[in-house]
Amino acid sequence: MTTPNMGEPGWIDLESADVDAAHTFYTGVFGWTVDVVPDGGGYGMFLLDGKQVAGVSPRTDGEGPSAWTMYVLTEDAAASAAKATEAGGTVIAPTVEVTGAGTMGIVADPSGAVIGLWQPNEHKGFEVMRVPGAFCWAELNAKDLPSDKLFYWNAFGWDPKESAVPGTNYTEFKLDGTSVAGGLPMDPDLPEGTPSNWVVYFAVADTDATVAKLTELGGGVHHPPSDIPGVGRFAIVHDPQGAVFAVLQNTQTATS
Repeated sequence: MTTPNMGEPGWIDLESADVDAAHTFYTGVFGWTVDVVPDGGGYGMFLLDGKQVAGVSPRTDGEGPSAWTMYVLTEDAAASAAKATEAGGTVIAPTVEVTGAGTMGIVADPSGAVIGLWQPNEHKGFEVMRVPGAFCWAELNAKDLPSDKLFYWNAFGWDPKESAVPGTNYTEFKLDGTSVAGGLPMDPDLPEGTPSNWVVYFAVADTDATVAKLTELGGGVHHPPSDIPGVGRFAIVHDPQGAVFAVLQNTQTATS
């Protein structure tokens, strides 16, 4: 599938402490181009072969870490925010109309992981996904995965199913029987106070080559390239401003 369905992760964007540096880094790593939106407050679109794959903007508060945000597509952002609150989440930013493009809101799950809401209008979300250089997966690192499973079920209708991979404690969130995201308990060795978080994954043709390239461009590695039996080869990395993301060489999608 190359475009998202309603109710699943359908857009991502990066708030960066240095937008110009982010443009240079990500175009160098993924071969993207950048289209800055006129009168958009510095917001730009990352394009893969002319198709929108992600957004990028300056930090709205002018400070704080750079970070990627994953957005769930919804028919009604305000109703989804209310449902998330009823399910035990917190509204971080009330819903607001983005002129002509759609309506957005930001919420957090009970463990503090931030999720965006996007009600499409002219901007429908990803124009391509699950191909090398585009979004392919989102993964929750949760302080309290049992509570978060209940939250995502009640807020978005995501059905948590235990992974069939032996020896893992991994959850796949399913919507209408299709896996749309994953989740796992947060690594207990992470520094105290580390919040729960969502990590966005990009499909790549060669994980090791991509990690070498991003390191050359000033990025860093949190988890070195490793194999996931039956899935592919992944790494968790960060850009020069510290925004964390992951890359995945999947045997079915990484073909070019």
